[in-house]
Amino acid sequence: MTTQRSIVICGGAFAGLALALALRQGLGPEVPVIVADPALANRPSRDPRASAIVAACRKLFDAIGVWADVAPEAQPILDMVITDSRLEDATRPAFLTFAGQVEAGEPFAHMVENRLLIDALVKHAEAAGVELKAMPVTGFATRSDGVAVTLGDGSQLEASLLVAADGARSRLRERAGIQTHGWDYDQSGIVVTVGHERDHGGRAEEHFLPPGPFAILPLTGKRSSLVWTERRREAQRLVGLSADEFHAELEKRAGLHLGELKVLDQPKAFPLSYFVARSFIAPRLALVGDAAHVIHPIAGQGLNMGLKDVAALAEVVVDAARMGIDPGQVDVLESYQRWRRFDTMAMGLATNSLNFLFSNKSTLLRTVRDIGLGIVDRAPPLKELFIKQAAGLTGEMPRLLKGEAL
Repeated sequence: MTTQRSIVICGGAFAGLALALALRQGLGPEVPVIVADPALANRPSRDPRASAIVAACRKLFDAIGVWADVAPEAQPILDMVITDSRLEDATRPAFLTFAGQVEAGEPFAHMVENRLLIDALVKHAEAAGVELKAMPVTGFATRSDGVAVTLGDGSQLEASLLVAADGARSRLRERAGIQTHGWDYDQSGIVVTVGHERDHGGRAEEHFLPPGPFAILPLTGKRSSLVWTERRREAQRLVGLSADEFHAELEKRAGLHLGELKVLDQPKAFPLSYFVARSFIAPRLALVGDAAHVIHPIAGQGLNMGLKDVAALAEVVVDAARMGIDPGQVDVLESYQRWRRFDTMAMGLATNSLNFLFSNKSTLLRTVRDIGLGIVDRAPPLKELFIKQAAGLTGEMPRLLKGEAL
């Protein structure tokens, strides 16, 4: 390995850009860090969605210098209410409530609009000297001492490590022959931003309805992001309705406690599935984010799981490089896989179980889960454990998730 051999990241969304910044800061200018993604040509970002950034991942963004850019537009989640009802029920009793702080001054999560975070990551990556290439990775050839990466313009890069951050349909994962196991939920998540008359007060709500959860997640101002789970066919019907018809369906589920609702963007439906790669690594290759795993959004952990991958991979790569070890060699990558795969499998099992428990019409299951929610609500230590788990502040945490620079 020569000190000039680069690290190439395929994928310029949250995981790829955050990893590039973390590596650039930890490795210094001697090791080129390159991000390749055709989507990098589309700037500024127009992504209409918003994401919940849990406390541990907020600390990661702070450690890589990005959080200050988005903090003024980030909405802290100050408390959370969970209900369980049928659509036709006259009332929705709250079975479980959570206070939003996990530490003094640290809400368990913030809602951030994707476009703001992507633009901030791109800006800081460019300023840090990360090389951004608006083209795909079209192939790679692995050798014992490195990997030759071919880009869309035919050029080649010599790298010690190639990172697949290219999403759920990862071409690099496929080219490496890494299989996945999982299944389709026959559900879709409808995502839409709404304005409302009354202030949300920083409260997030999750209404468990028989087809799946209906989440109201607060944004800055009198706005909220809705994530609405329905059966696949019903979701397609709903997003195809006229504006007035969609508004009527929306009000049935959201209620009127926030006042009159106004749809602010075009509702879109995204198919939901679960899978985990059978291996997070191959020779000279590491998978992160959706390339490695996709889980149900019922707990809002998908993006945050990918950022935990970033924190773990960045730490093992930087620590190896500082000891003069080739960061792409197999034992380094195996350290990353050991750190992340068990946690991913555990979270996947948890979200699958929640989806089964709540997304059904069974009266018996509803009774059992409501009793369980009530027990948790009356047990402060258990609630505290749940909220810390949701915030990513349990277990063996990489330094970036503690807010510590590499």
